[in-house]
Amino acid sequence: MPTTQAADAAIYYETAGSGEPILLIPGFASGIWGWFCQNSLADSLRVVTFDPRGIGRSRSGSAEMSIETFVDDVRAVIDDLGIEKAHILGASFGGFVALEFALRFPERVGKLILACTTAGGAKHVSADFAILRSFTRDPDRPLGEQIRRFFRPAFTEEFNAEHADTVEEVCRLREENEVTEETYSAQLHTAFSFDVDLRLDEITNETLVITGDQDNLVPMQNSENLAAKIPNAKLKVIKNGSHMIFVENASEFNRIVVEFVSESDN
Repeated sequence: MPTTQAADAAIYYETAGSGEPILLIPGFASGIWGWFCQNSLADSLRVVTFDPRGIGRSRSGSAEMSIETFVDDVRAVIDDLGIEKAHILGASFGGFVALEFALRFPERVGKLILACTTAGGAKHVSADFAILRSFTRDPDRPLGEQIRRFFRPAFTEEFNAEHADTVEEVCRLREENEVTEETYSAQLHTAFSFDVDLRLDEITNETLVITGDQDNLVPMQNSENLAAKIPNAKLKVIKNGSHMIFVENASEFNRIVVEFVSESDN
C-alpha cells in the first residue's frame, strides 16, 4: 500500500489511470471512499486520491493540525509521486485545502476545480443552524445515527427518496472508515475559521467552480462569490444538484470536470 511521510503522519494514497494528473481532495471527515462515483475520471486522466491524516488508512502523529498541515500533506503526496504539476479538485472542506494550496503553490497547480465550497469570511452564506448543528458530535447518539443525520440533508429530498440505497452506501462507507477525534476536531475548527475571501484575486490558475442549485450545506451564493472574485474563473451550476453533486449528479459532474481539464487554455 503506497504511503508517504508528511511531518509525523503517514498518508495513504492511490492512483488510477493515465494521462494528465488530477488530485482529488475529499470533503469533511472523508477519504478516498468519498470519490467512489468518480472512477470514470481514470478513463482519461491519472487520478490521485488519498486519505487525509487521521482518516481511513492514513495515520497522524502528534503535530497540531491546521489548514497549513492539510496543504503540506497534499504536497507530500504529489512529491512522492514525482508530479511537478497536477490539476487540483477539492470538494467542500477539500475546497478549502485546494484554495490554500493554490495560494501557496500556484506553480504546482494546473487547473483548479472547486466544488460545493466557499472562501469563508464575511461574505460566506451559512447553512441553516439545524444543519450546522449536525456537524457537532453527540456522545449520547450512536456514530451511525450521527453520520446519517449529517449526510441526508446533503442530498436533495428526491434523491433521498428515490436512491436511498446510494445514500446508505455513502453513510456506510463513512462509518467504516475511521476518523480520529483529533482530525475531526481540527477539520471542524478549520471549517468554521477558514477565510481567504480577500485573497481570491491572487489566484492565477484557470479555475472552474461547480455548485448545485439545491445545496443546503454550502449554498450556491458561495460559489457565485468564488467565481466572481477569482480572476480566471468560470461557474457551472448543476440543476437540481445538492451538496453531494459528485455523487447525486456524478455523470454530469464527471463530464464537466473532464471537459474543463481537457479544453485548451483561452
